[in-house]
Amino acid sequence: MAALASHSVQSEAKKPQRVNTPQWVSLVAGGIAGGVEAAMTYPFEYSKTRVQLLDNSAVQTSNPLRLICQVAKQEGVGALYMGCSTLIIGTTAKAAVRFVSYDTIRNSLNDEHGVLSPGRGMLAGMFAGAVESVLAVTPTERIKTALIDDAKGARQFKSSLHATKVLVQRHGITELYRGLLSTAMKQSATSAVRMGTYNILKETVKANNVKTNVFTTFGIGAVAGVVTVYATQPFDTIKTRAQGVKGVGVVEASRSVIRDYGVRGFWKGSSMRLGRLLLSGGIVFSVYEEVAAILSPKTHR
Repeated sequence: MAALASHSVQSEAKKPQRVNTPQWVSLVAGGIAGGVEAAMTYPFEYSKTRVQLLDNSAVQTSNPLRLICQVAKQEGVGALYMGCSTLIIGTTAKAAVRFVSYDTIRNSLNDEHGVLSPGRGMLAGMFAGAVESVLAVTPTERIKTALIDDAKGARQFKSSLHATKVLVQRHGITELYRGLLSTAMKQSATSAVRMGTYNILKETVKANNVKTNVFTTFGIGAVAGVVTVYATQPFDTIKTRAQGVKGVGVVEASRSVIRDYGVRGFWKGSSMRLGRLLLSGGIVFSVYEEVAAILSPKTHR
């Protein structure tokens, strides 16, 4: 009996103990990861948004790499980064908010050994997505989408700051929150799937005693990005239509997609988004884990 009791105590001792990530670490590491990811993958975001807005310009293709090449050739390389500064600022903010929100709720939902169940992982991701959509995503996405939409025609906006000033003067500060509902739906769904999938894959890797490093983290993040694209693309398409220069409601945005493309139109731009999230999933989680490990080694090693 004594031997069995001793074995039980030893088994419990071998189990990983719950260690929470400090909020300031989540905030800083998430912000850095978001900024790096946005800067490196923006051309894919540009091409995806342009296709979703029913582009009537001379550039007509649904192939992301071909569209990028054609835009660079006809409009210059700089055109591929229209609205980029806005997205970098927004992505830095939203990633910081996402990770600190996710880690905060994760810390309260995981068990005594620091393990988070798949369902709770998705719940934490959904909560983080809702928070980031209100605090960071909607205003920056509104400006970015308006800039790309405007670049197809009259070019009334000179910069991100100018676009913000014009929209606020014309319609008030609430105009920056045009598409809040569709953005919240998209961010909640995206974050739930992305963070939930990443958590499941990460726990699976740990359970199989696979040593994690920057390469395995990149791979896990990339897979999570692929799953996220096809599971949440309709939300992204509706959000983009709602945040064009004119701006429309969720219902009208949905109707316009069906009118222009049919039901398949809800997945319009998925190949462009896939290119971005395949890379961004790997980049953002890899950078986050590495920066968090530097700032707080005990919680990430």
